[in-house]
Amino acid sequence: MRRGASRGDGGYRRTVAAGVAAIAVVAAAAGCSSKEDQVPSIGYAVDNVLTTYNANTLDGAASGARQAFSRVLTGMSYIGPEGTALSDGDFGTAVPQPGDSLTIAYKINPNAVYSDGVPVTCDDLVLAWAAGSGKFPQFASATRAGYADIDRVDCQSGSKDATVVFRPGRAFAEWLGLFGATDVMPAHVAGRVAGVPDVVGAVHSGDVDALGRIAAFWNNGWNLTPGEQLDPALFPSSGPYRADSYTEDGGLVLVANDRWWGNKPATDRIVVWPKNSDLAAKLGSGDLDVIDVGANAVDGLDPGDGYTTVTEPSRSSEQLVLGTGGVFGSADARKAFASCVPRQQLFDDLGHPGFQKSAGLGSGVLNSRIAAPDMLIYPTVSGVAGDRYLHPDVGAAAAALGGKPITVRVGYLGPDKRRADTVASIAAACAPAGITVQDAGAPGFVPSGLSTGQVDAVLGGTASAQGAAGTDSQVPPAYSLAAGNGTNYGQYHNNRVTEIADQLAVDTAPGSRLNLSTEAENILWAEMPSIPLFNEPRTTAIAKGMHAAVPNPSVSGAGWNMDRWILLR
Repeated sequence: MRRGASRGDGGYRRTVAAGVAAIAVVAAAAGCSSKEDQVPSIGYAVDNVLTTYNANTLDGAASGARQAFSRVLTGMSYIGPEGTALSDGDFGTAVPQPGDSLTIAYKINPNAVYSDGVPVTCDDLVLAWAAGSGKFPQFASATRAGYADIDRVDCQSGSKDATVVFRPGRAFAEWLGLFGATDVMPAHVAGRVAGVPDVVGAVHSGDVDALGRIAAFWNNGWNLTPGEQLDPALFPSSGPYRADSYTEDGGLVLVANDRWWGNKPATDRIVVWPKNSDLAAKLGSGDLDVIDVGANAVDGLDPGDGYTTVTEPSRSSEQLVLGTGGVFGSADARKAFASCVPRQQLFDDLGHPGFQKSAGLGSGVLNSRIAAPDMLIYPTVSGVAGDRYLHPDVGAAAAALGGKPITVRVGYLGPDKRRADTVASIAAACAPAGITVQDAGAPGFVPSGLSTGQVDAVLGGTASAQGAAGTDSQVPPAYSLAAGNGTNYGQYHNNRVTEIADQLAVDTAPGSRLNLSTEAENILWAEMPSIPLFNEPRTTAIAKGMHAAVPNPSVSGAGWNMDRWILLR
């Protein structure tokens, strides 16, 4: 049997919760064993698909790219086990400067170089900003949060230094998380393929034609298809690992990046197995050493005694995101559906498998879309829901529909046993109200299918993500309801909710956040663009003999520190 663990680079300073501490193994124990005892390759299973190298596109953000590539495409920060952005000094430094507007001086590590030999430069930061800023709509970016608040990125092409100046009054509070792991894509690749030798010049001049070509590549040029050769010139790495190959039979193979300037990876090879790899079969054949999946999502996946397994609530908000056209074109129809969704039953049956929390994450039905149960403001904000929409109210649902039956197609990335059970429970509860609920889960499902009318609702996590998701921030969930933001797959539009999302991004005063969040929830419960269910429970299983593997129930998943993993026989 094989085994897995925590970043040893000094960036992880916070105390890990009890469930995490129980599974962490002191790395010093690994040092007591001989090199011959170490397994040269570790298998890592994720409950999502790997369809792109770029985690910042609409479909990329909902995929498993962040779980797989956090230590392949590094950045100024990474998301630790508590869902918080932590500085990554290996990549560079970011220092606030004095002035009327928020200004950050970025210095990329002088030794930072991509695996193809091209230096990491401020050009890469400029591309990340351009893609996420909303100024250039050619980019199909998942979110504009933070990047839209930047006025300009001062960068001399090829330099290691950049000065990022935010717009007056738009001091993005969580600026540390910008330009983070998987956010910074290689600008030199996009420029070369697009035929634009000066990406910085094209962005600064607003060259529409050049930016259109760059965006066309950025949107789709880094797509991944099992069996196709991974050209190292197209998929260069800025982390301790680089992508070596990707096949259905062999998984995504990450190998040590010889050009990595930081500490050498503790294990030379990691194989990432996406959910369409038949994870239960891979477990049976001994290919999985770290398993990071939604609880009870993968049928037949039982790690057994050879693993230390923890199931805990995550920072991802399991929810139904509703379309705002078609069958759900009216708030009445959306509220009718909400009236028959058995939220309390879903939490009782599916929301806390194997654990009981008296407070905080995972302690009950989720009654807010933008505040988490471990936030001080949550009791007041969640109180807006009251006792409404906890149990099916067939009469209220039928009355809201006006006697007109409807059919609701609920999509999610399948197969997923827990989500299939969720849809089945909703279907049974809603049928008496004249609402037929169809399970539209499919292996190729993407949340953007909601925008194109392929389904009527998405069942997923924060911002409709289908695997690991969530941080300790209110910003991503708020922006998933903001007009024009990519992750607003239901195309919900309320000017005040959009204003509140923008205010939450810059206003850190507890009183303001309480008032803004409460106001937003009043609107959201009245217009029902989504239905919160519970904090998604996540299961992390780590083979015994693994060292430094630590669960990360956030968007980064357990792979956040895979370069420190050591597995001893």
